[in-house]
Amino acid sequence: MSLSMYSSSVPVFQHYLKNLANILQKGSDYVAEKKLDEKVLTSARLFPDMFPLSRQVQIACDMAKGCGARLAGVEAPKFEDTETTFEELRARIDKTSRFLDTLDAAAIDGSEQKQIKLKAGPRELEFAGDFYLRNWALPNVFFHITTTYNILRHNGVPVGKSDFLG
Repeated sequence: MSLSMYSSSVPVFQHYLKNLANILQKGSDYVAEKKLDEKVLTSARLFPDMFPLSRQVQIACDMAKGCGARLAGVEAPKFEDTETTFEELRARIDKTSRFLDTLDAAAIDGSEQKQIKLKAGPRELEFAGDFYLRNWALPNVFFHITTTYNILRHNGVPVGKSDFLG
């Protein structure tokens, strides 16, 4: 099998979103076992100027669905950023995964030179498709999943490297 834009994006996103959902389940199990309010963890941050866990998950999902949609040339679904519980966050991951399932590999393959334009805060960015995937979308998805993992681990949830890697 050759490496393609599709095989380098959608299956990778699917794999790590599944791992993220499993990590969140461990967080949910932990708060139930310790009889904690789950919002203590879903609103936790590594540092005051960083986003809370809930926002980290939302951004990871947005990056994955946005990348798939842009490479395929379709509109990504809009999700409200209202999740505050582990169940709601896992549901968002599921919605993202179901959207990624709808993307046509043939529409993504060959998008290496496709011009991708997006806004990131006040900045307008433009990339070739392959650069966008390798140097923007994948690193951002991994960053936000890793930060979610780190927030949970920092707060005592028993997660390890194998949970991240799957």
